[in-house]
Amino acid sequence: MRIGNLIHRAGILALLALAPVVLQAHAQHTKADPQLRSNVALVFDETNSAILYSKNADSVAPIASITKLMTALVVLEAGQPLDQVLTVEDADRSTQKGSASRLKVGSKLSRRELLHLALMSSENRAAHALGRNYPGGLAACVRAMNAKAKALGMVHARFFDPTGLDENNVASPRDLSRLVIAASRNPTISALSTDDKYSVRVGHSTLEFRNTNNLVKKPAWNIVVQKTGYISEAGKCLVMKAIIDGRSIVIVLLDSYGKYTRTADANRVRKWLEASAPNGGKPT
Repeated sequence: MRIGNLIHRAGILALLALAPVVLQAHAQHTKADPQLRSNVALVFDETNSAILYSKNADSVAPIASITKLMTALVVLEAGQPLDQVLTVEDADRSTQKGSASRLKVGSKLSRRELLHLALMSSENRAAHALGRNYPGGLAACVRAMNAKAKALGMVHARFFDPTGLDENNVASPRDLSRLVIAASRNPTISALSTDDKYSVRVGHSTLEFRNTNNLVKKPAWNIVVQKTGYISEAGKCLVMKAIIDGRSIVIVLLDSYGKYTRTADANRVRKWLEASAPNGGKPT
C-alpha cells in the first residue's frame, strides 16, 4: 500500500503545536512552483527560518530508512567507543520487505564502521546491530529514539525499530526537518552520511559499499547531511541539508516513485532556488 492511502492531514490544533522557532516562519515561495513529483515535500531555509515550499507537509507517514539518522544520533549520544568491535548476529537478520544485506552473520566491524554503512549505504543489519548493542539493548535504543524525537519537537514521530523496515516508524515532513537539522550538527553523522564510497574488511574479503544517494558526488551539490529510504509503504524517500546559494536548505522528499524521481526533485529544488536568487545564483 502506498503512502497516499496512509497519509492523514494534521488538524489545526496539531499545526498550532508545531511552534518551535525553527519552523515558525510563514511559507515564503519564490518565483515559480518547482513542479516536484514527490507526493510529499518540504523545503526549509534554516538560515532565516522560512518554509520556502511545502506539499502535504503536515502528512504523517512511514519514513523507511530515514530512521537511521535518529539511530545514529542516539548511538553517538550514548558515548560508546566507536572503535569497539561488534558482531553481526542472527538476530540482526530480517526477511522483511526483501531486505538484502552484504554483511553475513558473524561479520565483525567496529561501531564506527557500522555507523558508516548504516548512514551511507543504508545497511539494515548494521543499523540493527548498533541498536542491539545500545546500552540496555534494542528496546532501550528504541525508547531513546522516541525520547530524542520528543526533545527535538518531532510531535508526530514514532519509532519501533532502528532500521526503518518497520512501517510503524512514522513522522511528518516538519518532524523530519528537525531531525535533519539535529543530525547536520553532529560532525560524525555529517561526514559518514555524505561519503561517496567506503570499504570494510570482513573476514578474508574486502567489501566496497557506495552511497545510496548519488548526489553526494555531484560537483553542483554541497551536501551537509543526507539519508535515503525505501519500503513499499513509504515509497522512495530522501532528506538532505545542503548549502544552496549560500543558504542552509533542508529538503524533505517522501513518497517518490521510480528510481530517479527523488534525486530529480532535489535537483529541481536546487535549480528553482538558484534561479530565484539575485543574479540567478551566480557569484557577484
